[in-house]
Amino acid sequence: MKSKLTPKEMVLVATMLFGMFFGAGNLIFPAYLGRQAGTSVWPAIAGLLATGVGLPLLGVAAIGITRSDGLLSLSQKVSRPYGVCFTCALYLTIGPFFAIPRCATVPFTLGVEPLVGAEGRSLALALFSLAFFAIVAALSLRPASILTSIGRTLTPLFLLSFGVLAVTVLLRPAAMAPEPLGSYRSNPFFSGFLEGYNTMDALAGLAFGIVVINVIRGSGVTRPEAVAANTVLSGLFSCLIMAGIYIVVTFMGVQSRAISAEAANGGEVLSLLANHHYGTAGTLILAVTVTLACLKTSVGLVTSCAETFVAMFPKGPGYKVWALLFSGLSFLIANLGLTAILNWSLPVLMLLYPLAITLILLGLTGRWFGHDPLVYRLVTGLTLAVALFDFFGALPAGAAASLRLEGAIGFAKAYLPLYGLGLGWVCPAAVGLALGLTLRWARSRKAAR
Repeated sequence: MKSKLTPKEMVLVATMLFGMFFGAGNLIFPAYLGRQAGTSVWPAIAGLLATGVGLPLLGVAAIGITRSDGLLSLSQKVSRPYGVCFTCALYLTIGPFFAIPRCATVPFTLGVEPLVGAEGRSLALALFSLAFFAIVAALSLRPASILTSIGRTLTPLFLLSFGVLAVTVLLRPAAMAPEPLGSYRSNPFFSGFLEGYNTMDALAGLAFGIVVINVIRGSGVTRPEAVAANTVLSGLFSCLIMAGIYIVVTFMGVQSRAISAEAANGGEVLSLLANHHYGTAGTLILAVTVTLACLKTSVGLVTSCAETFVAMFPKGPGYKVWALLFSGLSFLIANLGLTAILNWSLPVLMLLYPLAITLILLGLTGRWFGHDPLVYRLVTGLTLAVALFDFFGALPAGAAASLRLEGAIGFAKAYLPLYGLGLGWVCPAAVGLALGLTLRWARSRKAAR
């Protein structure tokens, strides 16, 4: 029984983990962050790395350290019904509701939309997404060998082509960095911290952690402590690669302000840069490689979601039905467009991320309180109650007004500490932890008498 992976095995696991995490959001959000942050780019990057790199690593580690068989096993430490609901919500978020549709709309925004213009946009998006998800559905029905072969070729191809653009942009910088915009003027770190939510990688870390754990166990490392240690080491290597890409793409976004004053999202930022430096050919090359990379990611997400729902609902539909259902739903949502998807995903992420963060931290520290369900429930309950206010506050303005949520949002702004930074859940979670530990201590004292 060995205690650690060989260097070759470590590289393979880290590369696999990077491929699982790497998707459309890992490009568009750092690019838009850089565009907004301007001269405040470094504190904004620090915030992004905290949630976009640190939390995914901790999520994978939490699955290993708690010896869980996956997200459902970890989350039902709160309760079985909560575990089912949270697992469904998380997989639907990183699957057909937001992440998979985003994988189709990003390459469309990069390569097709600049060519067809505003008038032909809707039809072009429908045709592009139909072809994209037809391929996704076909590949998802037989994913294993195709995912392996595509992953070995497309990720290096994408990194090579994108690297050429990145080097060009960074070697031809603008005269000076622009001034920060919006919240990046006053709170660049926390703005970057919240932007990291949009990558969805912390949620993905919880969802995909069991895959990494199983690969490590299959390599002959079986002791729980050794599995956790090797998971963290391979995760660190993978996250260093991801952090490097985030930093490069963020600085590319900073340079985009010198080209155009208008860009609604990170996809448009990258399209601007490619077109500026290499013309239409550069835009098309970038769009093709991003499409192929996102295709791989989409197949992986559809496969993961379908397998999870089959396991959770064994008396329900089979794998093929779930795969086709998720592909079709992703197609419909993709046609809302990238900006609409981003606007509506943010409220959901503001609700799920606090729950994911507290679950990860409880899982990592649970041995010190015996993974007592009371502690899990108090922390999660108070976090959920306040995260709902974050959900309300992040809704598009029209939706919040139509639902008459101004009073609730005003209450949260007035009375919840850190709510203005998007962290209103922190203090209630801490109260829940303190209360849970106190009650656990009192219960143990009573039992000892």
